[in-house]
Amino acid sequence: MQYYVYILTNLRRTVIYVGVTRDIERRVFEHKTKAWKGFTNKYNCDRLVHLETFARIADAIVREKELKKYRREWKENLIIEGNPGWDDLSAG
Repeated sequence: MQYYVYILTNLRRTVIYVGVTRDIERRVFEHKTKAWKGFTNKYNCDRLVHLETFARIADAIVREKELKKYRREWKENLIIEGNPGWDDLSAG
């Protein structure tokens, strides 16, 4: 089984959200369809801009917490390193 740490943003890139899941397709679909009320729904975060894969849930959770503690600038640099155009990775 694989686990994923992901970063979402909104169209204007004003908000960054970090999450963890074991089913990335389902989770992104939930964000895009606003299936759950919460932060990503309120701020229209539905663009997948960064994704990391892990074999163990414990490692994914550690990484999620690590990313959440970093400042926005560091997260932006991480996104740009792997996705310079901030393209929606779930769109293709």
